[in-house]
Amino acid sequence: MPLPLFLPCAAGVEDWLAEEVSRVLPQIRVHTRRGGVALEGDPREVMLLNLELRLTQRVLIEVAEAPYHDEQDLYQMAIEVDWSQWITPQHTLRLDTTATKCPLKSLNFAALRIKDAVCDQLREATGERPNVDTRHPDLPLLLHLGPERASLYVDSSGEPLFKRGWREDKGDAPLKETLAAAMLAAAGWRGTPEAGGALHDPCCGSGTIAIEAAQIACGIAPGL
Repeated sequence: MPLPLFLPCAAGVEDWLAEEVSRVLPQIRVHTRRGGVALEGDPREVMLLNLELRLTQRVLIEVAEAPYHDEQDLYQMAIEVDWSQWITPQHTLRLDTTATKCPLKSLNFAALRIKDAVCDQLREATGERPNVDTRHPDLPLLLHLGPERASLYVDSSGEPLFKRGWREDKGDAPLKETLAAAMLAAAGWRGTPEAGGALHDPCCGSGTIAIEAAQIACGIAPGL
């Protein structure tokens, strides 16, 4: 059964991300949204997107979406999800929250009500509840609160996708890999002589743009 997906990206990158998704999954219909793109995909396609996409920050699976007025509405939205399909009491979870013009006074309390719903449902079903792990959870969740509607996602990526894995002992860089990839997409870089030939990087500090370009030229998947 297809899963509703949302792929967030930096503002202004949505169209390039939609083109990238269409190259990876040409048979899938992609919808451009503010701050990302929406589509549907099965679990194999979710894994493929995590492996192949350079421009998105995460691959999010929407598990609930509803209007809300207060924290109890958020609890009710979350309690209706079948969490046994995603987690057991032996696993850990973490919830991150983002908001746009949210009317609630406390995002921390909103997040707590979502976690309460997950734990209450599992405790009622099994007699046990999962623990929270803020660093390496088995199930990372993301709650987004708009002015009137809330969306709850399972974060299938875990670590943000700009963390390609090669920088671990190299220190931080001012430019994330996803944004470097967006600059290359804007420049039309494809890594072939037919698509422009050589690359000149006049601001090569820690090499983020150059390394991203080299991976594109060599056909190395960013999530490899």
